[in-house]
Amino acid sequence: MKKIFSKWIDSYFSNEEVMLFFVLLAGALGVILYLGQPLTPVFISVILAFLMQGLIDWLQQRKVPHLASVLLVFLLFVGVLLSLLLFILPLAWKQSVNLFNELPRMVAEAKSVLLLLPQQYPEIFSEQQISQIIDMATAELSLLGQWVVTYSLNSITGIIALLIYLVLVPILVFFFLKDGGNLVRWWVSFLPQKKAMLTQVWNEMDQQIANYVRGKVIEILIVGSVTYVVFAFLGINYAALLGIMVGLSVLIPYIGAALVTLPVALIGFVQWGWTNEFWYLMLAYGIIQALDGNVLVPLLFSEAVNLHPVSIIIAVLVFGSIWGFWGVFFAIPLATLIKAILNAWPKTHALGASQSLE
Repeated sequence: MKKIFSKWIDSYFSNEEVMLFFVLLAGALGVILYLGQPLTPVFISVILAFLMQGLIDWLQQRKVPHLASVLLVFLLFVGVLLSLLLFILPLAWKQSVNLFNELPRMVAEAKSVLLLLPQQYPEIFSEQQISQIIDMATAELSLLGQWVVTYSLNSITGIIALLIYLVLVPILVFFFLKDGGNLVRWWVSFLPQKKAMLTQVWNEMDQQIANYVRGKVIEILIVGSVTYVVFAFLGINYAALLGIMVGLSVLIPYIGAALVTLPVALIGFVQWGWTNEFWYLMLAYGIIQALDGNVLVPLLFSEAVNLHPVSIIIAVLVFGSIWGFWGVFFAIPLATLIKAILNAWPKTHALGASQSLE
């Protein structure tokens, strides 16, 4: 057993490029795990600058100077940020507070509907089953209330951190946009000249990650905006909050749409009951989801990464549990990175295995 393991180590880790790549991956993982919290503004700034780099490249292709392109894109970023802070977030926060205040009434109405089920469908539901469902829902709501109280007690720290982010992130974004190329070349200068494996992984990942991340941000904006407009037209309560939830649900493939359906249906049912308005709401929501999956996603991700749905779901679960929101957001790019590494990793026995199979 020891001989087999030693042979495997010699086959795959004797290459100096492999060892360099392994050290770089371990170092990057160590920085994220141990310095992730203090460096969060830097990571956020790098991600935002990466998202906007495509627009800068587009302007430069049209003969706009680099500095002028950076200033135009940065001003657009500041405008979007101010709109978010001054209009969208206050509206969503107000609706969240109203929703939380109305939760007891909504729960009471839901209980009254559930208690009627054993009478209407005794062959399917029993009083014991309904009581268990109500008890579970009550316990979950109590946990939610405890979380809200804890969050409110820590709100001062959160406000201070938010103010720091609002100052640091735009400054860092500007310098990453302005000097990003020089910074990348400076980091690459420390690497050995022989880096074919790193180059292969970089070339495979660069365009795919750029297309995916920018496409995902555009998808969130389009789906969230369309949902808000449609829900506001239908007159459902908390349209802005639901629009944000539906927009962010596209971050979690296959799962997000199913999860966000529950609050949409619950709020619509409490507001209208089993009326035509409720079914119009669910029909409109279904059309939005269908157009997103069958029209918008193919248009935005024409060069989509070739990953099996099981791999995508596992990546979302694993990276989401490690890094939370950002882990979910970058689950597919990280899974694609792992795939690119496996493709570039030297396979010393691949030829022999294929010949033996033949």
